[in-house]
Amino acid sequence: MATSARRGPYFCGVDAAMDVVSGKWKSLILWELHEHGTLRFAELRRGLPGVSEKMLVQHLREMEEDGLVNREVYPVVPPKVEYSLTEHGVSLNAALESMAVWGQERIERIGAEKVSPEAA
Repeated sequence: MATSARRGPYFCGVDAAMDVVSGKWKSLILWELHEHGTLRFAELRRGLPGVSEKMLVQHLREMEEDGLVNREVYPVVPPKVEYSLTEHGVSLNAALESMAVWGQERIERIGAEKVSPEAA
């Protein structure tokens, strides 16, 4: 299992929070699991256009280690694995909500395009 490079000391709470959500895909993984609930790996990957399998696996392992994501393995053939948010992941997602609002306002202010998962 992957180990996080940093475990403190931290300068402040923002530093500690960013340590957990650093990386392009982690906040998007949190949001996808929040929006759709429990997902299998392929479902999660389809919801994140552009993420490589390697990067998704790496981020999910780190997020599991940090207590944000629950990985449930079912003893069936073929293997079935589902991912869901832990209570800790839900609380982090709630903290990211105001950033999402700020980002949406920025998209509108600068007239940027929004990528649709269906278009990718």
